[in-house]
Amino acid sequence: MSKLIKLFLLIITVFLCASISYSQNIYNDSIMNGNNFAKAAFRLWCENDSEAIKGIIVLVPGSNGDGRDMIYDMDWQSLAKRYDFALLGCCFQDKRHRNMAIEEYADVKKGSGQAIVDVIENLAQESKHPELKYAPMALWGMSAGGEFNYEFACWKPERVLAFVVNKGGIYYSSLAPETTWEVPAVFFTGSEDSPYRNNIVKGIFSINRRFGAKWIFIEEPDVAHEFGGSKEFALYYFDQIIPFRINNVVPDSSYKLKKLNSGGYIGDAAKKQILPNTENVNSVVTSWFPTKEIAEKWLEFLK
Repeated sequence: MSKLIKLFLLIITVFLCASISYSQNIYNDSIMNGNNFAKAAFRLWCENDSEAIKGIIVLVPGSNGDGRDMIYDMDWQSLAKRYDFALLGCCFQDKRHRNMAIEEYADVKKGSGQAIVDVIENLAQESKHPELKYAPMALWGMSAGGEFNYEFACWKPERVLAFVVNKGGIYYSSLAPETTWEVPAVFFTGSEDSPYRNNIVKGIFSINRRFGAKWIFIEEPDVAHEFGGSKEFALYYFDQIIPFRINNVVPDSSYKLKKLNSGGYIGDAAKKQILPNTENVNSVVTSWFPTKEIAEKWLEFLK
């Protein structure tokens, strides 16, 4: 390769890096040696020209994984831009303990939940976006990430506009608080995943759905312990739910999420049916949808 071509490529690289830096802001923070974690590290993304951030999409990876680079995903960035949201990529790692297949950091009430709250407060100051301190969160993740999301929604439902449980296996709460039933959510399993994982996720969903939790259940056919189509559906779901849940004001200490209506639609996965919420559906597992459009997307996804 000639020196001229190398110089040209270097100029292009510098230009692209400068363009990326100009269009977005990246911030990092971490907390070490917490009560129930060895490491809690985070990376925040927001657009450079964001006047006020209305919420945060939180991306949580699988067991002891590093999800900080997930903020560079163009699909998530596109969704975040549409609603003036930030992205927060997470990296939780357990302390060494007897059974490392049990993610102790997923028990958020013991310290890891407060870690994310504290870091967001720190990043609110660093980014000069004080509204981040009160911004509501949409939580998405995989496996242990889903465990964390569910437990966080049980711990601080007032901060969660929606969450996704995605094929996890270790949970510390079964019956969620009544206020968490009002937080819209999607629970994914995979037909080829381990039966114990599927039974646990389905059991948690079922006991809370029995009492009116506004949640959706999806068993993905021919999918094992993997993303499958869960990201695609979650992107659509968040896109539909965010306008129903956020107030068009800058979040502050008095900020409250809007509640979903009590009507909506019921989905019967066994019969592949969508019915008004007024119908008495005799089924083992049903899902709840605020709109018929989301219900139809669910039915399309199942097929």
